Amino acid sequence: MSAEPIIYGLIFIGVLVLVEGLYLVAFGKSISLNSRVNRRLEMLEKGARREEVLDKLRKEMQQHMSAKSIPLYSLLSEKAQKAAIAFSPKQLIMIMGGLAAVAFMALTIGTETEPPVRALLAVGIGVGGVYFWVSSKANKRMGMIEEQLPDAVELMVRSLRVGHPFSSAISIVSKEIQDPLASEFGVIADESAYGRDVGEALKDMAERLDMQDLRFLAVAVTIQQQSGGNLAEILAGLAKVIRARFRLFRRVKAITAEAKWSGKFLSAFPIVALIVINVADPHYYDEVRDNPMFIPACFAVGIFLAVNLLVMRVLTDIKV
Repeated sequence: MSAEPIIYGLIFIGVLVLVEGLYLVAFGKSISLNSRVNRRLEMLEKGARREEVLDKLRKEMQQHMSAKSIPLYSLLSEKAQKAAIAFSPKQLIMIMGGLAAVAFMALTIGTETEPPVRALLAVGIGVGGVYFWVSSKANKRMGMIEEQLPDAVELMVRSLRVGHPFSSAISIVSKEIQDPLASEFGVIADESAYGRDVGEALKDMAERLDMQDLRFLAVAVTIQQQSGGNLAEILAGLAKVIRARFRLFRRVKAITAEAKWSGKFLSAFPIVALIVINVADPHYYDEVRDNPMFIPACFAVGIFLAVNLLVMRVLTDIKV
């Protein structure tokens, strides 16, 4: 029985665990999305100066988009920015290389694959593992921000109605809610304290996170600053709109879930069947492996599976 497919999967999982471990060791548990600690306040409580914390958080939030010119890194930079990965672009690239080397050593020890194939697999595991890790971080963080935003806007409304200025309302939000949105609003509160326009700071955050609801908030604040009006009433209406949009997105996600998982299952089933067949009977394909059409047929099947995933994704990508 051939255990190589299982070894490949275990090595990939090991790479994911290793990069998460490095992240927690380098920056502490508070940076994990599983933590409910407000990282900005934790750094302030440890004695860091306000401007130092602001510089550190702004660097983490903006460093990846400035590195889009690095070859191949542009594929990762947008997701790394949304995830606010504290690793710098150079560190991420070094981690990819280090994980590829670790994967190559593990493949050398655990499999009998030819060296060129091992090298190619190692690079794929190293780069793919980091990309998968960053992508999962970005998706989780953006999902948490979308869920927290209505509560944050409603907290601003209550603060405004009791007489606080809008800058104080932003500061209250940064202290009362949890990360990741708390640190984002904390940066805006600090920038406002140092003289930056709040509407401009909100717009910058909305563009950096590429989030439509935050754009609505930035536009509402900017219009109120320029033309006046009851900001508390405007934000109260905006909170209702954001909640309604959130419910609609969840409903669309639930409706399209069956089609999405059907596409994933149909694409994954042939690969899973191939692995199971090779594990159960390693010599099952021996009679056809020497056929000149075997390799082209494998590539054709892979292309069709990828096209199936793409088509199902397009069919279920409903714009609302």
